[in-house]
Amino acid sequence: MSFKRDRLSIFVDGNNMFYAQQKNGWFFDPRRVLTYFTSDPSVSLINAFWYTGLKDSQDQRGFRDALISLGYTVRTKILKEYYDDSSGRYSQKANLDIEIVVDMFNTVDQYDRVILFSGDGDFERAIELLRSKNTHITVVSTEGMIARELRNATDRYIDLNDIRDQIEKNDNSFE
Repeated sequence: MSFKRDRLSIFVDGNNMFYAQQKNGWFFDPRRVLTYFTSDPSVSLINAFWYTGLKDSQDQRGFRDALISLGYTVRTKILKEYYDDSSGRYSQKANLDIEIVVDMFNTVDQYDRVILFSGDGDFERAIELLRSKNTHITVVSTEGMIARELRNATDRYIDLNDIRDQIEKNDNSFE
């Protein structure tokens, strides 16, 4: 008799999570995130993706190399500068939503469950479509940064602060 393994893929919207962590005043450890979500022996991690914007090709090099050594597939895009008329300031943004959705659908046959680290409401339609394919979706974000439509579209919502003890970066963990 064999038991069915729960095939899991994790997608981390790095820029969105940076601001969520900054808002909370603490940062999570990418290694502990993997450990936390795969601690159940019936769970098999299929993919872990990390998406982040870069100032230039060398930006975050050590961090990206460390993510890769942990088993993450790292997707990057160079930040674009935008001028905000209302504030009169320039801001930088690298929107990787399309890359995240493409990877979700390109690998959909490989997993049964998704953990999406993002609060971005732009993912609502993708989540609805994945759920229609009997995929269980968990969204991880934080209060004040999770779009209502995303929270309503998901099977389960986890606030980062509720799992802080299990995933927080500490001094001797991942750099």
